[in-house]
Amino acid sequence: MKILLVFDFDNTIIDDNSDTWIIQCAPEKKLPIELQDSYKKGFWTEFMGRVFKYLGDEGVREDEMKRTMISIPFTRGMVELLNFIRKNKDKFDCIIISDSNSVFIDWVLEATSFHDVFDKVFTNPAAFNSSGHLTVENYHAHSCNRCPQNLCKNVVLVEFVGKQLKQGVNYTHIVYIGDGGNDVCPVTFLKKNDVAMPRKGYTLQKTLSRMSQNLEPMESSVVSWSSGIEIISHLQFLIKE
Repeated sequence: MKILLVFDFDNTIIDDNSDTWIIQCAPEKKLPIELQDSYKKGFWTEFMGRVFKYLGDEGVREDEMKRTMISIPFTRGMVELLNFIRKNKDKFDCIIISDSNSVFIDWVLEATSFHDVFDKVFTNPAAFNSSGHLTVENYHAHSCNRCPQNLCKNVVLVEFVGKQLKQGVNYTHIVYIGDGGNDVCPVTFLKKNDVAMPRKGYTLQKTLSRMSQNLEPMESSVVSWSSGIEIISHLQFLIKE
């Protein structure tokens, strides 16, 4: 019997948003106004495709993007948390479900040697094309009207847990660690033994506290955090149960 840990990436593992951080590579570290204005709600991945094309057209190459990406700081206590999970890997399965992209997440995990902590990464597939431009695609198509077009994290989580169950892996607890509005949907999937861990002061925490004030039922317990050290304490408590 294991505990499943589900991580968001931006503003959770790393202490910023990888998609906005990469804009440091742009001339004068900003995007042209018409490109900024081209974003439509729910279509972030398409917008980032245009951003990557612009960076490529401006001569920004892979090595410069990589250097910029691996300079993003980790969130406080996250290195300690990931080391703790690694030491106790027999008790945890660990996945990332993120609206970033596969290239950025690979770079960061590789640079920090944390690849082995995660069993799977679910994110928008990205690759460099023959012109040296980074391209990104939607992770999947789905019919959830609460989530952006490219990714419903709830669908991913339900499918993963279902597949694991078929292989005889049943989780005693699911612990969901995230920060954003797109983490609300998967958190509603959690059951009474599970734990939603929203980052203090971010959208997920604010939304969950508004839901509890409106008496919208949540089956899981909610434990807020501002450092990975607090998450370690809660995981130690769950292991001892």
